[in-house]
Amino acid sequence: MSNPGSFTKSISLTQYGLAPAAVHYQLSATDLHKHTLEKGMGQQADSGALAVNTGEFTGRSPLDRFIVRDAITSKKVWWGPVNLPFEPEAFDRLYDKVVAYLNQQEVYVRDCFACADREYRVGIRVINEYPWSNQFAYNMFLRPTGAELADFEAEWTVLNAPGFKADPATDGTRQHNFAILNFTRRIALIGGTGYTGEIKKGIFSALNFLLPVYRDTLPMHCSANVGEDGETAIFFGLSGTGKTTLSTDPTRKLIGDDEHGWTSRDTVFNFEGGCYAKVINLSGENEPEIYAAIRKGAILENVILDKDGKVDFANTSITQNTRVSYPLTHIENRQEPSVGRHPRHIFFLTADAFGVLPPISRLTPSQAAYHFISGYTAKVAGTEAGVNEPLPSFSACFGAPFMPLHPAEYAEMLSRKMQKSGTNVWLVNTGWTGGPYGVGSRIKLSYTRAMIRAALSGQLGLYTYDTYHIHSVFGVAQPRQCPGVPTSLLSPRATWNNDEAYYKTAFKLSNAFRENFRKFEAGASEEIRRGGPQRFAH
Repeated sequence: MSNPGSFTKSISLTQYGLAPAAVHYQLSATDLHKHTLEKGMGQQADSGALAVNTGEFTGRSPLDRFIVRDAITSKKVWWGPVNLPFEPEAFDRLYDKVVAYLNQQEVYVRDCFACADREYRVGIRVINEYPWSNQFAYNMFLRPTGAELADFEAEWTVLNAPGFKADPATDGTRQHNFAILNFTRRIALIGGTGYTGEIKKGIFSALNFLLPVYRDTLPMHCSANVGEDGETAIFFGLSGTGKTTLSTDPTRKLIGDDEHGWTSRDTVFNFEGGCYAKVINLSGENEPEIYAAIRKGAILENVILDKDGKVDFANTSITQNTRVSYPLTHIENRQEPSVGRHPRHIFFLTADAFGVLPPISRLTPSQAAYHFISGYTAKVAGTEAGVNEPLPSFSACFGAPFMPLHPAEYAEMLSRKMQKSGTNVWLVNTGWTGGPYGVGSRIKLSYTRAMIRAALSGQLGLYTYDTYHIHSVFGVAQPRQCPGVPTSLLSPRATWNNDEAYYKTAFKLSNAFRENFRKFEAGASEEIRRGGPQRFAH
């Protein structure tokens, strides 16, 4: 079929059963931006970025994510509320219905790669109903050269039809939207949702299964950067903990902001070719690199523009999960290619709304494995319907919705790699101090940056009784001093000025940790179990 866009190669989609009204192959970001505006699907912000509304869904829908249970997955996937099974026959029927729907549309096709390390590179074909969804794929995956496109072979295919709605009664879905992985057919099938994050997370979920099972490579939901000395640091953390913000550092080169692999060759590589950052309350003063990346080629999602095209980053009337996607080339201070050495430092980020955890603490290997499996952060009042006070929130491996294997498998692989590489692991609380949410205050970003710089430079010193204090509930080692940070801030108990209230809250949180960990105990070693809080509330 001829291509009306900005790449001259002809492409046939007959192997997918597709013969749509028109095929737009490998269009440039500029052309996709233009198509979106012409179709009335977006607006142009004053920065030149494209602004779109993803519709009904402004975030992922974990209860509508499925994995086809087949010969590849049946005995390896950790089935349960995170990894929901889907039958192969139901997948085939639904796939045929999506294809029939797309055959009545124009489609946008993009060939691209995942995994910056060429030894691990995976060819991906993304077929989209909407032009801005295809531009998202352009931003977020690795972009082939003309020579690489000439003999491109897709190992995985994403079929993305936001306008198609499933019938749960006949299609086997929970509701009309769905995101389904089929490892036998190597297809990610997405429908009923315009949220673009489902596109990249579908492929990354596949890699999170394939890399550890077949390539002895640990997949990590983390950001990563590298210093002038060539030393890599990685940052694990759930949404809102500062993963993207803290890794985008003007003094260090960004490797990537979301998904990486740690290989058996002790290298770390980015899965992506772009960044997908939250923009709630974004400012040029606090996050200059991300702010500057929002220009022509970037896609803003679910933000509010005024009549002059200026974005109100504080406006969350559509969602708190406002986002921007942009290619890594929009970040001046980046690592090329997006590969680094094994990490010398790992940071687990948590926004503790209870104000219990220290702003920074050093973890032992068993504590690191325990906290990795736990993946703790907290929800604060107002972020979700029915949340009126801080609630603990746990996501195994800091990315449970994307991890098909038992979390202990990832944790044990992480422990082996850490011990082999002599990696230091730090737990960093980017949340509250001086009391819980509503009483205390959020730890200043400048202080968190100072603590991370001190850890990276070795200024926090060796662990001794004189330099560290052991937290009496969680058992983590908190430094007594840190350059650029008030000493009083380093002890969360001292910031409360109320020991009884502090310990009551600390025990409440530690009990939540233990309750959450019960579902992992059978698959976790005794060493990992010893890494949790040891004292019990009475």
